[in-house]
Amino acid sequence: MQPSPAEVARTLAAGRLSGNAHIACRPGPYRVRHATDRAGRVLMLVPADSDLTRALRPTDGADDIAVVLDVPDVPPVAGSPSLGRVWVSGWAVALDGAEAREAALDFADCDPTGDLLDVGESQVLYRMEPAEVRLERAGGTVEVDPDEYAAAEPDPLHHIEWDLLTDLADHHVPEMTGFIERQLAGSGHTAPAGPTPRVVRLDRYGFVVTLGPPPAEYRVRLAFPRPVEDRADLARLLHPVLCRHCGSPTTTA
Repeated sequence: MQPSPAEVARTLAAGRLSGNAHIACRPGPYRVRHATDRAGRVLMLVPADSDLTRALRPTDGADDIAVVLDVPDVPPVAGSPSLGRVWVSGWAVALDGAEAREAALDFADCDPTGDLLDVGESQVLYRMEPAEVRLERAGGTVEVDPDEYAAAEPDPLHHIEWDLLTDLADHHVPEMTGFIERQLAGSGHTAPAGPTPRVVRLDRYGFVVTLGPPPAEYRVRLAFPRPVEDRADLARLLHPVLCRHCGSPTTTA
């Protein structure tokens, strides 16, 4: 098991990575603070007196304006493969009143910045309905159905992935090395000679592990028996991995 393109797109767009706003017939791109609500709609928090706010003003009496948000992945540790880059296109509209207050609560779920208290004064919240979603990765582009994107959930471990990988690398190398070797042996493979295997990505579906010496290194995925729900759920699932006598919770994929 591994994340679907829609899940990767939702994870990248969630708001924990820096994004850029592109607006037709305007200079740019503009760096923008953003988040997504439960339906995957993009929320942009913009200073009222800024170039971006001026660029977002609709023309010809329209209420909204076409915007493209692009968000590239930032691999958590050296040697981690990138999840790619998501492009979300749609129409953005400035919010006020009850809509702005509700959107501010959604934004705070991702980033509880104090600037949300100034929405309607020194800050403006914009909401964009996704009309097109594209995911760039591995040298290609995948068109993601907007409905599938809206129905997907961001990975619950993405925002703590660096912490988890660092903890494994600093405190659990022998246990993880033994576990990876046992998993490979159980699937009829032998761990290659060379550097110690390294966990380079982690998501709700499992690990990505780098094996072998450069330049012949390669990656394998070790899948969990089920998707994990949060950090506490991951801790319960990893306990047998880090305690050899407790058994093995994962399989190779």
